[in-house]
Amino acid sequence: MEDSFENSNYKYTLRKEERLCSKKIFDKLFSSGISILVYPVKVLYIITEHSGNYPAQAAFAVSKKIFRKAVDRSLLKRRMREAYRLNKHTIYDNTGDKKLIIIFIYIGREIINFQQIEKAFIKILHIISKNFSNTVMNS
Repeated sequence: MEDSFENSNYKYTLRKEERLCSKKIFDKLFSSGISILVYPVKVLYIITEHSGNYPAQAAFAVSKKIFRKAVDRSLLKRRMREAYRLNKHTIYDNTGDKKLIIIFIYIGREIINFQQIEKAFIKILHIISKNFSNTVMNS
């Protein structure tokens, strides 16, 4: 397995180990996570000690109340996963010995195209990266 996440030899994958599944961690995220909002995506994240092979774990959610059809929810989650997969190197490059736990929540009320979602993800990941760098330097 590749331990280096440098941009030059970076593989744009999203493995199962990079996806968030733990109910305990979800509860911790919702109770004490740092919140960022870049329309149409809201993000909650926490910084923890590094464990595992990947410096970040992510989950993606779309409201069943807003998007009644599973097809629409799946489409939006696919677009969010793809935007994250293509741009996650911005947070992977400077995590150090810490780990990010992130949940991306789609809060828009209409289905938008991939380019708009990706633009929001780029902004979000830069904000997280900047906040993460400041947190790591201060601790």
